[in-house]
Amino acid sequence: TDLEAKKDGQRGARRRAVISFTDTGTGIPPEETEAIFELYRSTKKGGTGLGLAIVQQIVERHGGTITVESEVGRGSTFQVILPEAHTT
Repeated sequence: TDLEAKKDGQRGARRRAVISFTDTGTGIPPEETEAIFELYRSTKKGGTGLGLAIVQQIVERHGGTITVESEVGRGSTFQVILPEAHTT
């Protein structure tokens, strides 16, 4: 698994933190990628279908987004994008 974190955006604009997680697993078929964030949806034996649904809720409550790009047989990349916190 690879992990990458960086800041994105230009000075004066709202900056974002971008965190990417890449694995070399089995990948997710295209017809399943739309549903992977659905509550109680799991393709893993014994899975609860809670993990990605909870992660998505947490990310969205912080004003961010989570996306996935995947290729069967090659793995997946999840990208979490969060707005930079403003301090006063």
